[in-house]
Amino acid sequence: MDELDDMGEHADAAPATPAATLVVFRHDPAGGPAHILMVERSGSLAFAGGATVFPGGKVDPADHELAEAFMARTGLALDPADAAGRITAVRETLEETGLVVGLIGAIDADRAAAARRLLLDTGRLADVLEAFAWELDFDALVPFARWWPRHRNMRVFDTRFYLADLGTGAVEVTADTTENRHLFWASAAEALRLADEKAIKIIFPTRRNLERLAQFSHFAAAREHAQATPIVTVTPRIELRDGTRWLVIPSDAGYPVDGEPLAQADRA
Repeated sequence: MDELDDMGEHADAAPATPAATLVVFRHDPAGGPAHILMVERSGSLAFAGGATVFPGGKVDPADHELAEAFMARTGLALDPADAAGRITAVRETLEETGLVVGLIGAIDADRAAAARRLLLDTGRLADVLEAFAWELDFDALVPFARWWPRHRNMRVFDTRFYLADLGTGAVEVTADTTENRHLFWASAAEALRLADEKAIKIIFPTRRNLERLAQFSHFAAAREHAQATPIVTVTPRIELRDGTRWLVIPSDAGYPVDGEPLAQADRA
């Protein structure tokens, strides 16, 4: 198969696995641009092994169940896939980093640690909410992007990206040591610099999103941009530019850079 036919709007693309990821902001303790939480994945993982990404993972059936119950109880009207994605983003962030984001209640470091242990034991965010009398706070999560590649011969994720603000700069995080091996805070521009210097590895979607996030020095500006920019489902494709194969995304999706030469793009 010609490489040009590898990506695009393929009707016979591999079925997508719903997923969600959370871009967590915090104030820079030194007063510089806001920091973003980055997660370095274990090198043994089949998808994006060794890559530095944002916290997140696939949507579980229990996430859908909790989303449906929450909307039925509160009367909140959201697209069910969006609601489940928000729960996935909250759950995966707690599981992978120990941060309680998108929840309301009596929350402190000890409770967060205990909640993480419970979540790692049961895998259900509903169990955490019941045990700690916490409530979901969907308003804390700002929809930012949706990436849905149409690969034919690769594992595909339909991933919703959300933004959230942690506020304080004095926050400790620890990797869960199963899927991740290192966590760190950095501005979007700093993360890009580290990638360019080969200190970290980032895949094509992460690079594009970091470039977009680097336009904003604080969370409020990023939130304003996200709320003003309609979400366009991003499906990367390959096109020829001056005889060179490029991996590109839609030009109207809100990104300052719409692609890069295929030879230098890290796709998984």
